[in-house]
Amino acid sequence: MVNRRSVIGAAVLGGGVIAIGGMATRQFIGGQGAASVRATSGRSLLIPPLYSGERENGIRVFDLKLQRGVSQFLEGVQTPTIGINQSYLGPTLEMYAGETVRMNVSSDLSETATVHWHGFHLPARADGGPHQPIAPGSTWSPSFVVKQRASMFWYHSHAHRRSGPQVYQGLAGAIYVRDDESERLDLPNDYGVDDIPLIVQDRAFNRDGSFAYSTSMRDVMMGMMGDTLLVNGIVDPVYEARSDLLRIRLLNGSNARFYRFGFDDGRPFMQIGSDGGLFEQPYRTNNVVLAPGERAQIVVDLSDGRPTILRADSLETMGMMGMMGGGMGNRGMRDSGDRMGGSGGRREGMMDERRRFTVLNIRPAAQRRQTIVMPSRLIALAPVEPETAIKTRRFMLQMGMGMNMMRGGGFTINGKSMDMQRIDETVKVNTTEIWQIENASMMAHPFHIHDVQFRVLDRDGRQPGPQDRGLKDTVVVAPREVVRVLLRFEEYTDSELPYMYHCHILEHEDAGMMGQFLVKA
Repeated sequence: MVNRRSVIGAAVLGGGVIAIGGMATRQFIGGQGAASVRATSGRSLLIPPLYSGERENGIRVFDLKLQRGVSQFLEGVQTPTIGINQSYLGPTLEMYAGETVRMNVSSDLSETATVHWHGFHLPARADGGPHQPIAPGSTWSPSFVVKQRASMFWYHSHAHRRSGPQVYQGLAGAIYVRDDESERLDLPNDYGVDDIPLIVQDRAFNRDGSFAYSTSMRDVMMGMMGDTLLVNGIVDPVYEARSDLLRIRLLNGSNARFYRFGFDDGRPFMQIGSDGGLFEQPYRTNNVVLAPGERAQIVVDLSDGRPTILRADSLETMGMMGMMGGGMGNRGMRDSGDRMGGSGGRREGMMDERRRFTVLNIRPAAQRRQTIVMPSRLIALAPVEPETAIKTRRFMLQMGMGMNMMRGGGFTINGKSMDMQRIDETVKVNTTEIWQIENASMMAHPFHIHDVQFRVLDRDGRQPGPQDRGLKDTVVVAPREVVRVLLRFEEYTDSELPYMYHCHILEHEDAGMMGQFLVKA
């Protein structure tokens, strides 16, 4: 394995929080009115510790502890949080394609949780969905072979009806999978130096500094959003770039908000990959849209030496009763924002002022590494062959109205709300299928399928855009849109334990927009 990385721990490149800028004003949301506070901004970007586990008898073993803690996001205020091996979020887990890993996940929490390995092809018993609960004080130790191509994946809570609040409090982290093919490419690849993960999450706060997580009907319907952006747990972070090319691995770790990412000076960049791995060739663009659960890898050229800011425009998920125009073929949704107010961070309106967040202030260092030459070809992907599919399945996403939206009955797939005791679909191992996802609701939904990386065939019969042409595990379906994806189910079977498919707006998942499927011999 070619190794060109620097293993950066918590004490290096942001493990210590260094104030190098000013303070920005934020507001607490909730309680008796809003109190003006100051967000601790302008700090160095916190790079999550890179954790490669320990080798034991040929197996890579990771010891992970779910724990409660306190974190300081806002000046002088402590926020109760959940983390993995730390107060908030978790380390970046590093593993290699083809090796066997074991995850020893223990819990010091006071409630049942799970840890789902999002994007992984693995046995159902190791998936970490709602059927693999981790009770307080217990340990869950799944083992599996890493079958993924090199990319950034993530791990997060998938507890039954509790995914939303647990992820909101911090139960999530990134995973780097590496393989020989990608390591040979001349791409930025030094973790924490020219290759950085950015976990992007919007949050709202109560007057006492705690997270304001609301279960009102409106927040369940729209998904929980906040007015403060955290990036790796930091507000308005600053990064001193020490290379001419910077590789950024973006994860939309928000519960519900969609973003369009781009630089404030309009500079273009190369998108080199999406959820499940690298593209066949780089794609030049100046923006990338990510829904909750989606990831993207981009490479930006900083050789001009000028500072730049990575921004995120909030995008409207409502679709305003089908007024989006053009569907998602070009991932084009209207820009909008959410004005936060009232208790628990509730929105006062569905079409408020445009909201633009600062993701990362990038300041090129005076002395930087010389620019490497971006390869024109990256990896080879298998051809997309829909004629190999033995079956087409339809999945209709619907949202009802009224109080039944809150629990069971309002959010459905094929007219059914999630039932842990019901198997919705059964597929045959070593076969290929087409899944046709139809959105009959007035909101866009990111549709996530466990166990597989799939290929997008078309949107309303049209060829997918460049950002849809890689390996995917989450696909956005706009209001009234029909998206077809090609999936192959291999190797793993289980006659009892299912995988999930669901909307990755976590409040929709918790409220019932989820189903279960078995893979059988």
